Formats: sequence, structure tokens, C-alpha cells
Amino acid sequence: MNNKMNTNDLYSPAVQEMLFRYMITNVDAFLIARGILKPDYFYQKLKPAVRYVLDHTEGGKPMPSPDMIEAYTGTRYELFENAPHHYAWFMEHIEGFARYKALALTIVEGIELLEKGEGGEVERRVKDAMSISLQTDLGTNYFHDPMGRLERMRDRSQYVSTGWKALDDKLLGGFTPGALNVWAGGSGSGKSIWLQNIALNWVFQGKNVVYFSLELSEDLVSMRLDAMVANRGTKDVIRDISGTAMQIKARHKKANEDGTRPGTLIVKKMPEAGTTANDLRAFLKEYEIKNGMKPDAIVIDYLDLMSANNRLVDATNAFAKDKYTSEEMRALAGEYNALCATASQLNRQSVEATEFDHSHIAGGISKINTADNVFGIFTSQVMRERGVYQLQFLKTRSSSAVGSKIELSYDPVSMRITDTDAGVVAVRPLSTEEQREAVKAAVGIGPRVNTQRAETKQMTEAPAAEPPTSTKLSPMDMIKKYQASQSKNGL
Repeated sequence: MNNKMNTNDLYSPAVQEMLFRYMITNVDAFLIARGILKPDYFYQKLKPAVRYVLDHTEGGKPMPSPDMIEAYTGTRYELFENAPHHYAWFMEHIEGFARYKALALTIVEGIELLEKGEGGEVERRVKDAMSISLQTDLGTNYFHDPMGRLERMRDRSQYVSTGWKALDDKLLGGFTPGALNVWAGGSGSGKSIWLQNIALNWVFQGKNVVYFSLELSEDLVSMRLDAMVANRGTKDVIRDISGTAMQIKARHKKANEDGTRPGTLIVKKMPEAGTTANDLRAFLKEYEIKNGMKPDAIVIDYLDLMSANNRLVDATNAFAKDKYTSEEMRALAGEYNALCATASQLNRQSVEATEFDHSHIAGGISKINTADNVFGIFTSQVMRERGVYQLQFLKTRSSSAVGSKIELSYDPVSMRITDTDAGVVAVRPLSTEEQREAVKAAVGIGPRVNTQRAETKQMTEAPAAEPPTSTKLSPMDMIKKYQASQSKNGL
């Protein structure tokens, strides 16, 4: 005989009556559960009593007595004895009961909705049913134990390093799981390269990472990662397949100084059109089932190509679409308590800008409002050839870094982004001609630098002698000097 209790037994009419009796006995427990209860969740005879109690307590009115409930419904329900002893039982069961009944109703009503072509409504109801939960966290009692609260704030153990010390320092430790972190850059600025770099940074910290690509193929993303791990160009990756494979395997076996071994990295290509947060959620659920664990980090390349879960959202309305997709991405990261990195496009106004702000983000303020950290990628072809990337802090929640900038080193051969030595980018100085090209490219008045030059040769040749004042100027200094001279001349 099977003694295992099925769901129907677990929430039988007798159990539902016990839940209801406890609700009218322990008002505090009822107030916690009130928001997730509906009369339709209960069996037919109990519905009038539940509806009466919910209506009567609307607006803070007191709980009706058993006599009042009997007078209005014709059925008497006695109060619980020894109510405090049953509190844990009630809190454990009422949440599961409400979630189960909401899902059951959705299935029953879903057939009719699907026949009407309202699949989006069914999807929304299923999502709402699965997210039903009690709000048992009452927040922070500000005046209680301020010492402990401040100690928790000082403890940065919940922060995870980005892999770049310069960035971690500005963020007071790194990223927190569940936060949405966005790299914003123009077309060709290297958004995917940044995402691939941080994915590797997290893998080598021992994190298990899932990299969703909506634009590049799995093979192309993997080949870029090959170049970064093997520290060689993509052409050399293909020329020496066996050597590259050996380097990759050796690096994955190598433990860090603290003994941490690298994590796993899954690259998954998703369709460019129509991929939603629910599609990613479905993949992550399958990942969890097959691997017996949840991912530590999720990378989405990139946010602007995602679609909202609700198919009724107008894809041509960038503000609404970005609002829904960014909120859903952040909710997904929170659901898995995972690190999350993605990217967004800068708009046309950013082409001639040297300093970015919220107005330069494609889609506007909606995704900025949702994101926890937003970084603007400033670069030019000349800067990348010299091995320089600049990040501008457009938004942070955990620090006061907004408006500040950092520079990181970039290897144009392997595409690896690393910290600079002592904050100084160790690269050769620009020649006079390259300085002119950098200024023209940045302000949009001249052609971009030829990208077909031999990189390795340039980086190894001795720099030509230049006037001291020229060689000390950074690209940003050159741009500002150029703009100042234009303004002075009335241009």
C-alpha cells in the first residue's frame, strides 16, 4: 500500500477548514497571509466564509467572530485551541496551498483563454502563480543593534570581484549577486569583448557561468575565448589547434593561489528574435536539472536583443520594451541569486561625445532606472591599438563613483582586458599623425584609423622621437585641447 500523501489529500476540504479556522484564530498570521488568498482557492462550502472574512477585514477592520461568520454564511467554524503551537504549521502550508490552487485555476481556465488566442495571459498567470510567496521579512529595525548593522555593511564578503581591481575599487568590492550590470557602447566598441572577458574572470574565480549569445555564434564566441585563454590571436588559434587546446586544458586545471579551481563555462546561442527571460529561465532550469546546481553567473549578450515575456508589449516602443526586458533580466538574476552582466547600445548622439550620460543610452531612461551599475565604454581605434580602454561610470548603487573614469589595458591580439600597472597604461606613445587621427575620429570630423596595420610589429618597434609635450598627452587630453582651440578660434 502506498502511504505517500498526494496533493489532493494534502489540501483536502478538512485541511482547508483547519487553515481557515487558524486564520480567524490568529489574526497576526492571517494578516501575513491575507495578500495571497482568494475565495476561489477554497472548496465550494468554504468559499462564502472566506469571502466574508476577506471583505470584512478590508481597510483594517477587525476579524469577525465565529458568531458573525455563522450569521452571514450559515456555517459555524470554531476557533483553534493552543493556536501558538500551530503557527509554524500554518505558515508552512498556507503558502504552498495558495500557489497550488492558483496554478490549478490557471490550468482549468487556460484552455478557454488559449481558444480565444490569449496565450500571453496564460503565461502571465502561470508566472504569477509560481511567484506567490509570503512576505515574512519585516525589514530592518533601524534602531535595533546599529553596531551589528554597520558591521554587516562593512563586510564586503557578499561582493564578488569583477576581475579588475580598478573597477572593484570604484564599486567598493565588486558586484553583488542578483544585480543587473550593463556595459553601454557604440557599434564596434567592444561590448561583447567586455562580456567575454568578465565571463572568463568569473570562471577563473571558480564561478560556474552561463553565457547567452543572441548575436554571435557559439563557435565565434568560443574562438574569442580561446584567444583570451591561450593569449594568442584568433589566427594563431586556428593555425595551432593542438597547442591551443593544450593551453586551454592546462589553464582550466590550474588552481589559483588560494586553491580555487576554475569553474565551468557554457556558451549557448539563443535566437536573435523573440528570446525572452522565460526562455532563458527554461534553459537554466534544464541546466540545473542536468548539473545538479544553479549557475553562479549569467551573461547576456546582449540586452537590446531581448524581447519582453508579454508578447503584447510593442517592440517598436523602445521605452516600454527596455523597461520590461531589463526588469525581467534583473528578476531572473535575483531568482537564481546569480551575478549578471549584459550590454546595451549607445545611440547616435554618443558618436561625437567624449563623455557619456543617460541620454546617450539607446532606449532612454527605462533600462537605466532598473540597472544597478551602468558603464560607458569609451574608445577609438587608435586607443585600442595602443592597448587602452576607458570606462565611464554612468550609474552605481553601491558607491559614489558616478562621473568618474578608469582606464584598463587591452591586448589587441588576444582581446584580453586587464588592470594597468599602478594605474598607468604601459603602451607606446602616439605619433603626431596618430594623435591627429585620434582627435578626428573622436570628434567625428575625419576618417577612422586603418585597422589593417600589423599590430605586433607596431607594438614591438621602438617609438619615433616626438616632442615631449606630445608624448605626455593622453587621447582625452588631446581631444580636450583640440576642442578648446576650436572654441577659441570661434569654430
